[in-house]
Amino acid sequence: MITANDLKTKGIACLEESLANQPEAVITVRGKESFVVMKIDHYHYLREMELEAALYEAKQDLSAGRFSKDNIDRHINESFVE
Repeated sequence: MITANDLKTKGIACLEESLANQPEAVITVRGKESFVVMKIDHYHYLREMELEAALYEAKQDLSAGRFSKDNIDRHINESFVE
């Protein structure tokens, strides 16, 4: 973990040191976990996995017939309006 004070005094060197042996690091502010930093390659990997999961879910919905051919307004009303 990186404290906000460490980050303030050591700057980027603190992040580089923390990320040398792990993909992400937590920054604490006043003892509370507040932020996560990671190398950009790890961020891109996580985004790709998120998009893959969304695509998989959409394909599952399509296969199971969970979709609508109605116009968007009708679909929104049926989905979200009680």
